[in-house]
Amino acid sequence: MARRGGYLGMALAGLLSVGAAGSVVVLPTTAHAQPKAVDTLVKRGQELFDNAQYEESIQTLSAALMRPGIGRRDKVEVFRLLAYNYIVLGRTEEADAAVRGLLVLDEAYELPESESPRFRDFFGQTRKKWESEGKPGKEEPGAAPAGPSVTIKHASPAQVDADSPISLDGTIEDPAGSVARVKLYYRTGSTGKFESAPVQYTMLRFTAEIPAAAVAPPLVEYYLEALDENGIPAALRGDAETPLRVAVPEGSSVISSPWLWVPVSLVVVGGIVATVVVLTTRTTTSTVTVGVFE
Repeated sequence: MARRGGYLGMALAGLLSVGAAGSVVVLPTTAHAQPKAVDTLVKRGQELFDNAQYEESIQTLSAALMRPGIGRRDKVEVFRLLAYNYIVLGRTEEADAAVRGLLVLDEAYELPESESPRFRDFFGQTRKKWESEGKPGKEEPGAAPAGPSVTIKHASPAQVDADSPISLDGTIEDPAGSVARVKLYYRTGSTGKFESAPVQYTMLRFTAEIPAAAVAPPLVEYYLEALDENGIPAALRGDAETPLRVAVPEGSSVISSPWLWVPVSLVVVGGIVATVVVLTTRTTTSTVTVGVFE
């Protein structure tokens, strides 16, 4: 029985979130999966590119690039695909930066002759410029290791009202001063395309807002991205695969009344978990039973 009780406690933690005003928010029962492996993200980025979903491909590849422990080979592949996306979208400065990032890692890299001339020509032109400039970014043998990495400091709000904008803020730890701007991506629910919103960034601090039109039950997902002057990700807080979440309760639910306190008891009968929530006001008491099947 003790084992079953531990399981039930975890299940309830995933189902119910108690707000400061005493409201109960029913969250999706599917918890965040563990962060996907880098090679899985790279393959997903390739699939999105092949399907002409260029912005989604960039978002997925940015998540891969920021994964801890990503290897040199995977980084080269990410930069290649990022460059392809940027070239197709006509974002030449970012495409140039992606090719340079690849060459810094592998200056002998060559696209296969079977690749599109559009990509081969762009890579060739960028290589010539990079070499003529003295191969900037290329580490010399015996050079000092890179300095401290960039970190985004930000705390997510636990819960917000529907149809209300979500104000976000935070700071950037950037010892080398490499961050040029910050971007916010958000979506309603847990599926679909992430939209972007403007971010004010100055003196290592940022503020942003998710518009009210996107704030609807049961939740909003978002993430923040710090970019260098070339548009290459320097840090992420959340990402397209493991975004940050904010609960959005149903505004008209009786459970959202600020008068309520919610003790919870459990009854187990024949493999069925019955969660009994007793709602008490000043004058009346009512009981709501939610059945959860194992």
